[in-house]
Amino acid sequence: MEQISIKKQTRTFQETIKLASSKSESNRALIINALCGFKGELKNLASARDTQTMIRLLQEEDGPIADVLDAGTTMRFLTAYFASKGQTKELTGTTRMQERPIGILVDALRKIGVEIEYLNKEGYPPHQIKGFKEQISDTLQIRGDVSSQYISALLMIAPTLPKGLTLELTGELGSIPYITMTIQLMEEFGVKTDADWENKMLKVKPQKYKPVSFQVESDWSGASYWYSLVALSPYEDTRVELLGLKKNSLQGDSAIVQIMNYLGVKSEFNLTGVVLTKKDSKASLEWDFTNCPDLAQTVAVTCVAKNIPAKFTGIESLKIKETDRVLALQNELAKLGGVLQEIEENYLYEVKKVTEITETPVIKTYEDHRMAMAFAPVAMIHDIVIEEPGVVVKSYPEFWDDMGKVLSYA
Repeated sequence: MEQISIKKQTRTFQETIKLASSKSESNRALIINALCGFKGELKNLASARDTQTMIRLLQEEDGPIADVLDAGTTMRFLTAYFASKGQTKELTGTTRMQERPIGILVDALRKIGVEIEYLNKEGYPPHQIKGFKEQISDTLQIRGDVSSQYISALLMIAPTLPKGLTLELTGELGSIPYITMTIQLMEEFGVKTDADWENKMLKVKPQKYKPVSFQVESDWSGASYWYSLVALSPYEDTRVELLGLKKNSLQGDSAIVQIMNYLGVKSEFNLTGVVLTKKDSKASLEWDFTNCPDLAQTVAVTCVAKNIPAKFTGIESLKIKETDRVLALQNELAKLGGVLQEIEENYLYEVKKVTEITETPVIKTYEDHRMAMAFAPVAMIHDIVIEEPGVVVKSYPEFWDDMGKVLSYA
């Protein structure tokens, strides 16, 4: 088993980091650009494996099988994309990918008129798209409290459908910033969405995407690990500048600015990005992660390491990610002397430190990139070992190279 051993940081640092590009923006821009005939110019695309997988499969569009590996966004977006093109295509992925549900999206596409067949377990990949002869319906009801990627996938193909598409969102709305990101990126390529958030209605008329030149922003999810590093640093003059981030970002994970303000990090934006410095922490934290679930692991680790009690809501979707992230956090936070306790089922969770670290924690990553990256900043206060560190290639391939500018590891 591969592992990386990181020594406790013993000095202050001032560093400038050119962050990886946003996987979320990249993957949406790739689908939209494909829908306008690959005629636009996309700059600063993410090096993340998920995005590179998307690029490869779009280039291999005529192939009979699309293996997305472990890329959930790629699976969902390409299912809608290939369906809208009326292709015959089998979509598959890793064993874990085949355990992640896709039934809500497939049901929606079937109601539009797409013929799709499951090849193994009902509601889960692998599945085969068998064609799309005519649009049966132009209105769909879809739950708003499940993965926003289903909604984004349908929105992006909507203007290419003969009758357009109206989505009636039911229940609570989750991850609204990701849906808003999709709508705004569609607008960059010339497509207008009529969004009535009060009545939970999204309407897209038949329109044509227009090829444009689009530059992808740096990744706020990747930025979160640097925020954690600064929050955990015992040195008051610690400073990190993160390049390529915007104050008015489309990315929901830019909420890390507000969250880390409670946990001891000050953010100052400039023309090139944002500068992180130390400040006083608050005594506790309460946060709803509905719109930024990918930040929960980073924040949970930071809270335990800083002994700041916290209450989390909006993390129930973590149970169906690359791994069951709630269970993974419960297992690994215990090695830091912490607990993640479910107070109200699938709603309220409590994070707190209960004991001190007595030995070097050896952190399992569960084939989940965010587990590796969320726990690495603990090295600011304690030696730590991360197993299977290569999982970071999924979203931030340069992570260990970048962290090596600050941390010492072997």
